[in-house]
Amino acid sequence: MAFLELKDVSKSYGEGTAKTEVLKDINLAIEEGEFVAIVGFSGSGKTTLISTIAGLVQADEGEVLLKGEPITGPGPDRGLVFQSYSLMPWLTVFENIALAVDQVFRQESKAERAERTRHYIEMVGLSHAADRRPAELSGGMRQRVSVARALAMSPEILLLDEPLSALDALTRSKLQDEIEKIWEQDKRTVLLITNDVDEAILLADRIIPLTPGPQATLGKEFKINIPRPRDHTAISSDPVFQKLRQEITNYLIDLGAARAAEMETGTELPNIVPIELKSKKSKVPKAWAEAAASKRDERYLEYSQLDKVYQTPKGPLKVVDGFDLKMKKGEFITLIGHSGCGKSTVLSMTAGLNEISGGGIILDGKEVTMAGPDRAVVFQAPSLFPWLTARENVTLGVDRVFPHASKSERDDVVSYYLERVGLGDSMDKLARDMSNGMRQRVGIARAFSLSPKLLLLDEPFGMLDSLTRWELQEVLMEVWSRTQVTAVCVTHDVDEAILLADRCVMMTNGPNARIGNIMDVDLPRPRTRKALLEHPDYYAFRQELLDFLEAYEGGADPDPEVLENIKAKRKSPSSDQAA
Repeated sequence: MAFLELKDVSKSYGEGTAKTEVLKDINLAIEEGEFVAIVGFSGSGKTTLISTIAGLVQADEGEVLLKGEPITGPGPDRGLVFQSYSLMPWLTVFENIALAVDQVFRQESKAERAERTRHYIEMVGLSHAADRRPAELSGGMRQRVSVARALAMSPEILLLDEPLSALDALTRSKLQDEIEKIWEQDKRTVLLITNDVDEAILLADRIIPLTPGPQATLGKEFKINIPRPRDHTAISSDPVFQKLRQEITNYLIDLGAARAAEMETGTELPNIVPIELKSKKSKVPKAWAEAAASKRDERYLEYSQLDKVYQTPKGPLKVVDGFDLKMKKGEFITLIGHSGCGKSTVLSMTAGLNEISGGGIILDGKEVTMAGPDRAVVFQAPSLFPWLTARENVTLGVDRVFPHASKSERDDVVSYYLERVGLGDSMDKLARDMSNGMRQRVGIARAFSLSPKLLLLDEPFGMLDSLTRWELQEVLMEVWSRTQVTAVCVTHDVDEAILLADRCVMMTNGPNARIGNIMDVDLPRPRTRKALLEHPDYYAFRQELLDFLEAYEGGADPDPEVLENIKAKRKSPSSDQAA
């Protein structure tokens, strides 16, 4: 008999024509002490599934059994950790955990309950912060409190619903290692809901994808035959990990492609020019313009000893110190580094949204001094007008940049880019009724529709789950391959940095951040995530980025010899991989 078993579980929401069947015929058996990960796209029903197991939601059909007994409601035998921390802000770490312990172990003495509370605080490494309140803790520390609270109830099964998805990449990787250590100590049965394939491989015994909804069901199962403990840095070079990662990723990409059949009407992009470029061309001789353009192709965008200083009560703080870089026309670079290293500061100065303290930025022979339509920016949140449709949000910019074009030509520009990002059938949908992923697609369409000289992307997919992020990275690459616009993208995602870039520019930690390393990504284009994972040199590029980030972790300023050794690893990646 399985420890946890789901038999033909189905769940719907709504009534009549508005009824949506979220889960359909879910069958799952988990053994005692097993760590199982369910991966799936946003909206596929992952949270509904875990809420059904927790007893917070009742299935319409089928049954959920724990040790052979039906689950009819919530209980202390199931410990839950959600994406949001749900801590009492007026209570300390100790008091937040003791609140749960006192409810579950009322029969124990006060001293025994206090000792139990302290044990689990120590297990998650928070003994030094036991008397702090949530407001005094980082996001990662708050999530540790949630894990400790769930464990302290001594549940028979631990249910983790995307517990780390709201954290930055560095904190997330540290907590992944800690969760595995805790699991090794306690050997509880664990069900993890995640959209991060790397996280699932690092932690689980089995990975089971949930197919896209509606009527989501469980797909092909993958067993993880990698010895424990699994270190998140070392595992990257393990051939078993690489093969498994490729298989699972390709399976999920195929699921997503089957779901996201794009509706295109075949709109053609009209041959019209933005107002700024048109007026400029009319003022200079053709021969001069052609000569100038050819000279600027190699130095189309120049950063010259760029500095940014903020005045603080303790005196001037130099955030960016001597950022110096030259970009070719049509080049795509990614800026990567730890949080607070000044990546977004460089981008905001390039956009003209942040004053430059020293040095300068030259774009196509003209110094950047203010914001302008020649630079299109895509932020983490796309900043749409919620009461306007996707079409209307994009049209606002197009009408300003192409005033001399006819209305039909401007409409074609809008339609063309909305179709390219997969919104051909959702152009007239209000922004407020769209998912985060759909809104970001509108933001990308709006940026490209302005026909900018420079595209600036500030962690454009940072708020999205990893599977939606894959889809939009492919969309971005497809549209960029048509336009070849010069682009700078800030990211903390190593895979995204390599997928998008001609060069990865790695920044040292701030303050006084500078360029620490530049990695040429000479992988063939056009690129897709599938092709990237199959390329023999891919993991050598990935390891160089990971080694660099690790070398600078915690504000360290490593010896130049250390950085040279990191670069030297990739001198012959193909032969190394074969060996």
